[in-house]
Amino acid sequence: MEAPAAESSNNPNTNNGGGAEDEGDAGGRFSWRLVWLLAVRSAAEKVAQIARDDPRRVAHSLKVGLALTLVSVVYYVTPLFNGFGGSAMWAVLTVVIVMEFTVGATLSKGLNRALATLVASSLVIGAHEVASLVVPSEKAESILLVVFVFFVASAATFSRFIPEIKARFDYGVSIFILTFSLVAVSSCRVEELMPLALQRTTTILAGVAICLCTTILICPVWAGEDLHKLAANNLDKLAEFLEGMETECFGENARSENLEGKDFLHAYKSVLSSKEKEDSLCTVAKWEPMHGKFRFRHPWSQYQKLGSLCRQCASKMEALASYVVILTKSQYPEASPELCLKVRTTCGQMSLHSAWALRELSSAVRSMTTPSSANNDLSAAMKVANSCGNELLEDAALLQVMHIAVVGSLLSDLVMQVYNRIS
Repeated sequence: MEAPAAESSNNPNTNNGGGAEDEGDAGGRFSWRLVWLLAVRSAAEKVAQIARDDPRRVAHSLKVGLALTLVSVVYYVTPLFNGFGGSAMWAVLTVVIVMEFTVGATLSKGLNRALATLVASSLVIGAHEVASLVVPSEKAESILLVVFVFFVASAATFSRFIPEIKARFDYGVSIFILTFSLVAVSSCRVEELMPLALQRTTTILAGVAICLCTTILICPVWAGEDLHKLAANNLDKLAEFLEGMETECFGENARSENLEGKDFLHAYKSVLSSKEKEDSLCTVAKWEPMHGKFRFRHPWSQYQKLGSLCRQCASKMEALASYVVILTKSQYPEASPELCLKVRTTCGQMSLHSAWALRELSSAVRSMTTPSSANNDLSAAMKVANSCGNELLEDAALLQVMHIAVVGSLLSDLVMQVYNRIS
C-alpha cells in the first residue's frame, strides 16, 4: 500500500508540475504588484503636476485643514462646547461649506451665510412671538408658523429669479430659507427659542470668522488679481496668433506647408472659452477689500467688457485660421504673383502692427498704466488696411470673385467636416 505513494513522490513529472504552478503564482503576484506600483506612480505624478501648475492649491488645502483644526477646538474644549451646545456642529459645517479658493469667494459665501442666518433667526423669533400673541393654543400656533414658513419660503425662492439677487446673493437666500425653516420647525419642540437661535447664529458666525481670518491672513489668493492676469493673458494670446500669422503665412520666410498643426493657430481658443471663468472672478472680486493696486470700488465690470471684445476678436481669428488652413491644403497656383505678393505684404504689416498694439495693451493692463505706442501701431495697421481695401476696390469683379470664393471654400470645408464626422 505504501509503494504507490513512494513512487508518486519520486515521480519527477509531479514535482515539475508543482514547481510550474508555484512559478505561475509568483509571476502573477509580481505582475499585480507591478501594476499597482505603476498606478500609484501615475497618481503621484498627476498630483505633483497639479501642485506644480499652481502651488497655491497646496496652500489652500493646508488652510482648509488648519481652519477645521481650529474650529474643532469647540468640541475638544469643554467650556466652549457647553456654551455652544448641540449647535457646535454648525461651525464645522460652515468651515467646510464656506471655505473657497479665493478671498472673494470665501467672503461672498461667508457674509451671505452669516447675514442670512442672522436675518432668518430674527424673523423666526418675531414670527414665533406674533404667533404666540395672536393665537391662544400651541396647536394653532404651530399651524400659524407653518403658514409663515410657506409664505416666507415661497417669497425667498421667487427672489432668486431676480438677476441682481441671483448673481450675488443666491447662496445667501438658500441659507435664509434653510435656517428659517429649521428654526421654525424646531421651535415647536423647544421650550425657549431664543437660546436655540442664538447658539446657531453664534456658531455659524464663529465658523465664518475662522474662515475669513484663515483665508485673508495666510497666503491670500485674490480673485481680482486672477481676473487682472486673465485679461492681460487674453490680449497676449491674440497677439501670439497675429505674430504667428505674420511669420508663418505672410512673412519673407513663410513656407507653403500645411499649417493645421501649428501652435499659433490654437492660441485664441482659450480666449473663446474664458467667459465663464471671467464672470465668476468678476462676481467674487467685487466682494474683496482693498489689496495691492486695487482700491475701493475698482471698476471690475470693465474687465468683462474687455473680455467681450477679446472674444469678438478671437471669433474673427477662428474664421481666419480656418480659411488659412484650407488655403494651405488646397495649394492653388497663384493667378497673379504680383497681386498675391502685394496682398501678402499688406497682410503681414497689418498682422505685425496689430500684434504690437495688443502686446502694448497687455503690458499696460498688467502695469495699470496708459499705453504709450498702442495708438500709433493701431493707426499704422488701419492705414495699411485702408490702402489694401482701396486697391481691391479698384477691381470690382475681382472683389466679387474673392467674396464668393471665400464663402464657397468655407462651406466646402464645413461639408467635409460633417461628412467625416458622420462617416
